[in-house]
Amino acid sequence: MKLASLKSGRDGALVVVSDDLKRMASAEGIAATMQDALDEWAALAPDLERCCADLNSDKNSGTPFDPTRCAAPLPRAYHWADGSVYLNHMELVRKARGAEMPESFLTDALMYQGGSDILLGACDEIQVIDENWGIDLEAEVAVITDDVPMGVSAEEAPKHIVLILLANDVSLRNLIPGELGKSFGFYQSKPPTAFSPVAVTPTVLGEKWNGSKLQGRISAEINGTLLGDPDAGDDMYFDFGQLIVHAAKTRPLGAGTIIGSGTISNRDRSRGSTCLAEVRTIETIEHGEPKTSFLKFGDTVRIEMVDNKGQSIFGAIDQKVVQHTP
Repeated sequence: MKLASLKSGRDGALVVVSDDLKRMASAEGIAATMQDALDEWAALAPDLERCCADLNSDKNSGTPFDPTRCAAPLPRAYHWADGSVYLNHMELVRKARGAEMPESFLTDALMYQGGSDILLGACDEIQVIDENWGIDLEAEVAVITDDVPMGVSAEEAPKHIVLILLANDVSLRNLIPGELGKSFGFYQSKPPTAFSPVAVTPTVLGEKWNGSKLQGRISAEINGTLLGDPDAGDDMYFDFGQLIVHAAKTRPLGAGTIIGSGTISNRDRSRGSTCLAEVRTIETIEHGEPKTSFLKFGDTVRIEMVDNKGQSIFGAIDQKVVQHTP
């Protein structure tokens, strides 16, 4: 099952989307919004599945699906927690800041709670006031949960994953060192995150989903040029089950909690990168200084994953960087 939220009010209008991402049908008779569906997931998911099956079986049903009309699947969420589970990325980015990676990163997942009051649709602009803040993309996998009890076990945690999607967790790299230097985490350096047009249930992914991890290449492009296409399942040190256990250690997680993987990164450098901070760090290691600039106003970013037949699974995150005037 594939679900999306059309732009409508603050929370969007829920639609089911055909597997080929060509058609959609309103889910209003079942759930008006994505959050409504998640609040009663066990009861409403079967009806949504039937609606989706009807859409897929009748090629003349529904209306054309246009990702530019989409908000984020959850236009605003009660909880957005982003991990950093690809050790290659952590090592490289910390090296760029002149910081070593603590041994605790190997035993305890790294996670921060980000802003979730405004989440961007896949085709929404990346608006930044100052280009000198170091605008960077970050291609990620994310999951959405139902209600998760506090202290959930490692065995039970993956069962609470109901939807999977892609994310562009935009970072303002030149603001990060000052913020982290205060030892109180990210805030100004993390503007709104964008998400893929559709979120999909685990069954749609087949062998690409092992219950806690997404397998397969995810491409990141800037201005139509491939930056990298690492495999999301390779070098993922903590899986989503472990991230849920970490997040729910001291609190329950409400239905609609989004948990991100952090920047997808493989140790195999032939697969490239999905963020510019990695590219610049590698350039510094190899040449003594970075040669690639961060994103500029007018640049475009595209993040996507395709199946074995070349069909987009989640739809593409396709954004343009623009200057915001207060």
